[in-house]
Amino acid sequence: MKKSLILIYGLLLIATMATSFIANSSVFRESVVALIMILATFKFLLVAFQFMELKKAHSFWKISLALTLGLIVILIIGIK
Repeated sequence: MKKSLILIYGLLLIATMATSFIANSSVFRESVVALIMILATFKFLLVAFQFMELKKAHSFWKISLALTLGLIVILIIGIK
């Protein structure tokens, strides 16, 4: 249990640093919004499944969360 929490925490830190790098970099100028949204989605799913115990929830809630999140991300990327 403790190892998985440390692993998730490490992944969240890496994803946050990657988001900061992408936001401040001129290399990814064309796809900044898409990359940041993908990393934010990844971080949200890590938190939801690990710390909010969604992994133990009914599959309906898992699927509905994934579909809603996917729709929101697609709409935000599409608007940009």
